Amino acid sequence: MNIKTRPVEYKDGQTKCVGYLAWDDNRADPLPCVLVNHAWGGLDGFAMDRAVHMAALGYVGFALDNYGDGVQPETMEEKSALMNPLKEDRAALLKRLKAGYKAAANLDEVDETHMAAIGYCFGGLCTLDMARAGLDLQAAVSFHGLLDAPDGLPKKKCKASVLVCHGWDDPMATPDLLKSFGEEMAEKKCDWQIHAYGGVVHSFTNPAADNKKMGTVYNELAERRSTNAMLDLLSEKFALHGTDAA
Repeated sequence: MNIKTRPVEYKDGQTKCVGYLAWDDNRADPLPCVLVNHAWGGLDGFAMDRAVHMAALGYVGFALDNYGDGVQPETMEEKSALMNPLKEDRAALLKRLKAGYKAAANLDEVDETHMAAIGYCFGGLCTLDMARAGLDLQAAVSFHGLLDAPDGLPKKKCKASVLVCHGWDDPMATPDLLKSFGEEMAEKKCDWQIHAYGGVVHSFTNPAADNKKMGTVYNELAERRSTNAMLDLLSEKFALHGTDAA
């Protein structure tokens, strides 16, 4: 295995985005791709590490730059200033997400017929919006993501198998929102599942999360269980890649 990485520039209108590609250079044929949607901190080391992890598993990892220009905000105020406009304008957010999806699909390393997306916190919302929009994804996985559905966007058939991994005590997406999300998926007749972890709050996959006041605390057990659930789904959806049945 020879994991390589490189930045990949793409455009959303006039906005330059800089994604982060990770792949095994020993693999000559195009491989299934897992898109990584970053949390409110932008395309940071955590998101890049997730892309590298996907490459180590035998996929291509591509971390999207959903803020544009490779911006990595530092303070809570800077993060909110970048995230909130996209969260409030879901049409603009979807346009940005589609630009990243298309950029990944056009890469030589990627088999565009076998793509999935994962996301964390704000990135969970991004991933779910990609599924809601009917993008050609085989799986969409949200970790402690924001769950509220966008208003006013056309309803599309959900092609992805959706997995939501969520802390039951998450103050940013409470059990009533989890229930509403399940009702939304059922109405859309999606293939969906929710894994709710008792006693777990927001950001449970991030070892650096340790703010009880905000409700963002790492939980090793929930991280392991949610990661295993994701890996099971990816293995299931990509099982036929490279075979005549794919």
